[in-house]
Amino acid sequence: MATETLELLRGTLDLLILRALKVEPTHGYGVLKWIERATGDQLKIEEGSLYPALYRLQKRGLITSEWGLSDNNRRARFYALTPAGRAQLETDVADFVRFARVVFGALDVPSVAAP
Repeated sequence: MATETLELLRGTLDLLILRALKVEPTHGYGVLKWIERATGDQLKIEEGSLYPALYRLQKRGLITSEWGLSDNNRRARFYALTPAGRAQLETDVADFVRFARVVFGALDVPSVAAP
């Protein structure tokens, strides 16, 4: 059960990262800040979760990275979506919306006492 939960969380984080990169390339800190703003500060992603996810997405060919300078002139790795990443984002959004509808539908079903 714990593995399934981890996979769901990992998939959700991947989806949020891809969405954060949809508009323009940004560095890891920019991804973190986008997620926080987009979720009304309800989700806080730790760097220890973010960077392995970024590496995983890059290994899958969904994002690329290159070194650049951040707004404060510090060297940072900037991440961008690849065409495959854009396609995966569309698929993942559709799958997540369908998944959420199913879960919300199940939550609305009245509980039945066990026989």
